[in-house]
Amino acid sequence: MMALLMMIMRKMVKNKWLELSLLSGLILSVALISSIPIYTEAILQRVLLKDLENLQASSGRYPGTVYAKVFMGSTSYWDSGDYEPEQRPQVLKDTNAFMQEDAAERFGLPVKHLVMEAATELYSFIPTDKTKVESETERLAEIAARSDLYDHITLIDGRLPASEPVDGIYEALVVQQSLKALNMVLGHVFEIENGDAKTKIKVKPVGVIDKLDHSDPYWHNHLDEYRKTFFIDYELFKAHFSSSKALPAASASWLFVLDYSGMDLNSVHQYMQTTERIDTHLMNRFSTYSLDSPAVQTVETYFQREADLRLLVWSLYVPLIILLAFYLYMVSNLITERQKTEISVLRSRGASRLQVLTGYLIEGMLLGVIAYAAGPPIGMLLAKALGASSGFLAFVDRTALPVKVTDDSYLYGLYAVISSILMMLFPVFQATRLSIVGQKQQMGRRTNRLFWHRYFFDIIAVAIAIYGLFAFNRQREDMLQLGADVSAFSVDPLLFLVPALFILGFGLLALRLYPLIIRFIFRIGREVWPPYLYSTLIQVGRSGTQYQMVMMFLILTIATGLFSASAARTLNDNLEQKIRYKNGADIVLKSHWLSESSLASSGGTQRIQYVEPPYQAFTELPGVKSAAKVFVQDNAYTLVGNERGLTKVMGIHTADFGRTAWMRDGLLGNHFYEYLNLIALDPKAVLISRSIADKGIRPGDVINVGWSGVEPKTFTVYGIIDYWPTFNPNTMSMTEEQSNAGRPSLVVGHLEYMQKAMALEPYEVWIKLDENAARQPFYDAIAEKKLSLAFMTDTREELQRMGNDPFQLALNGVMTLGFLISVIISFFGFLLYWLLSLTDRVLQFGIFRAMGMSFAQMIGMLITEQILISGAAVLIGGLVGSVTSTWFVSLFQISFNPSTQVPPFQVMFDSSDTTRLYFVVMVMIVMGLLILGWRLSRIKIHQALKLGED
Repeated sequence: MMALLMMIMRKMVKNKWLELSLLSGLILSVALISSIPIYTEAILQRVLLKDLENLQASSGRYPGTVYAKVFMGSTSYWDSGDYEPEQRPQVLKDTNAFMQEDAAERFGLPVKHLVMEAATELYSFIPTDKTKVESETERLAEIAARSDLYDHITLIDGRLPASEPVDGIYEALVVQQSLKALNMVLGHVFEIENGDAKTKIKVKPVGVIDKLDHSDPYWHNHLDEYRKTFFIDYELFKAHFSSSKALPAASASWLFVLDYSGMDLNSVHQYMQTTERIDTHLMNRFSTYSLDSPAVQTVETYFQREADLRLLVWSLYVPLIILLAFYLYMVSNLITERQKTEISVLRSRGASRLQVLTGYLIEGMLLGVIAYAAGPPIGMLLAKALGASSGFLAFVDRTALPVKVTDDSYLYGLYAVISSILMMLFPVFQATRLSIVGQKQQMGRRTNRLFWHRYFFDIIAVAIAIYGLFAFNRQREDMLQLGADVSAFSVDPLLFLVPALFILGFGLLALRLYPLIIRFIFRIGREVWPPYLYSTLIQVGRSGTQYQMVMMFLILTIATGLFSASAARTLNDNLEQKIRYKNGADIVLKSHWLSESSLASSGGTQRIQYVEPPYQAFTELPGVKSAAKVFVQDNAYTLVGNERGLTKVMGIHTADFGRTAWMRDGLLGNHFYEYLNLIALDPKAVLISRSIADKGIRPGDVINVGWSGVEPKTFTVYGIIDYWPTFNPNTMSMTEEQSNAGRPSLVVGHLEYMQKAMALEPYEVWIKLDENAARQPFYDAIAEKKLSLAFMTDTREELQRMGNDPFQLALNGVMTLGFLISVIISFFGFLLYWLLSLTDRVLQFGIFRAMGMSFAQMIGMLITEQILISGAAVLIGGLVGSVTSTWFVSLFQISFNPSTQVPPFQVMFDSSDTTRLYFVVMVMIVMGLLILGWRLSRIKIHQALKLGED
């Protein structure tokens, strides 16, 4: 065995550069695949924690709590309870042990507090000294205790109770609401009026308490719920009541306060399983119980999101995995080509195919072990880089993802190692079919076609992709016609798999045809080509299969880069434009208006009179570039003849509105500003939506507009609009008749005229901020000026939430990382292939020099060869990428709800994306050429013939 290992090691050292190239590909493959679970878990953890924090902010409840309460005694007149008083101590002991020793250890999260509370049933309390305390009041209360109570309260009045009965009296604490609810003061003694009590139970309230910290998660209930509760010392309650020595406990509760800041996908599963375990335990033992966990509903959505995100990330990685597979196959094939003679000799001397494969398997395993050890940590770095991407080849300085190497990452890495080793063994398996005679015969034959051309894989891949294109186009048309509802943004992974298949198939198809084109060019000018060009055309035309790997690398890199750039730009921009259009401006807010009812108007309807708050205060806020008053009445109506229709009315100041509102170019027949200028001079001029115009209204016609409590006024139509900031002209799925009757409509007019002629009512304030203005000074100024707001919408905040969505992060991050890795792989593949090609052709170069070809002509030959191979690959990749983007990016419209995607979906191309992409690729090629030129200058070509003779 040692001899075999030494032989393998010597062989690896002999081909050290090829082996290092193979090892780098293996490490990158393992790193890439292992980054999938690392990235998925990190991004979902960040979003989960953010959602839990938002839950706490909106509800005021700490998300890391699990609260369970059981009832052992009677809960009503007809219910005697689950357990008799003598059974309850053991039941309480067993349940408490389960909570403390079982459940608390299974959450997978640190337990900050485990609060146990127990209470008796409600009893009637009467004063012992009826001369000092009013005795007619019915005082129903319970005796209770809560663990660690003294650490979480502050005394408002009185003192803490004694830990033992004082003269047979239990001292207790009460909340402030108890003094009124039980009509009592501190220091008076009350006793239970109960015939079942073994002894007279007397209680004296000695202190009034309040929460030490009102945000403390120790308190699950409001203090008002304890207004009929006497809190005694916890250990005293355990000794006298939990044991039924004095009175039996009737109910008990446990509050787990968990530190959710470290919650990840692994602990999420443990959290849910433990919560279900508690539920099952209580269900089997108590007929009446409650279990409350605020985070459960939020957490449940993440299991489906986890599955969806993993599927999406896998689909985004497919083109990159294909590229890595090509790279591993190419390097393995290069190693095998140089060892075919050795393999054939072994086969001719009696070695079986299995024995030969075993040697190469051991070699692959040695490399695989190194890749397996190094891959996941590098994958963690890749995942961290993914989290900083905000678009294709665009990075932002955001909080780093909480990445860490997980068990799943090593499992994924193991799968990658096994798959890569099998890929590496494939060329060896093919080589073991030949003996030494067969191998020499094959060397003398013309190069065979590659297997993907031999079995028409390119034709099949293109056919499947085109079928998918037609299927998605039909689905898109159906959704647009029916207005199918898509509740949230989601991306079908097939929208990435099908284009990847098309790029691969189209690229292979181009490589099938390319050698034929080169031969055709050669034959056209075979009588006139100079020697160096003649040789180059023959070399490329007859040895096309030798260069197809490096050409395929470049084609895949360029094509996937162009597609990724267009897809990322399209998805990001359409989502951003949807938010900007929906809101209308950077900031939209509305003040609280003071109002009072007026006398009945002449029409007999009641109208509210409002007092307009100061508007100038908003224009003077920090960072404000412009502001506009925008009156919006959603429940207005139009009168056209005898026909009355529901409509939305918007009142504006045209100049301010134009400076402030956001509107995408191209949505209207003319520029947005021209419509504002059209109505600017006539106070009664209005713009109407297409849905109103379809009722026969034309520019110049008159319509009446009004709303509840306001008499309709006459306006003149000046223009017809299809879109307007915040206006959605689309309808949900309905019949054509319903659609025509219920289509949304809009009337845009002058705010000043509406206020004077109709009514002064609350309006919104739209604000456009300076591009680089910070938000915090803006918010601080609102608080400082004590501006009372009914609502405020911040577009930048919504855009940030969109950018932090796990699916958006995955799209941007994986596309960017995929392109950069493909460039790196292509560079090494490109460089490796050409360096080996130069080495193999030293003898040929020597012959050319001996024939009289100058060094400059040889350089020209290599440059021409690079143009015909690398240059052609870049052009083909650009063609494939452009066709793929044009045909397939428009299909992403399927991922958006047609009824809410306003402005309409638009495929985006940005020249800056293409420029950056080609710049990176050209830098790669130029660096490769410089290294090749340096390498060529080091080769002693004048000794080539001597080497050939040797």
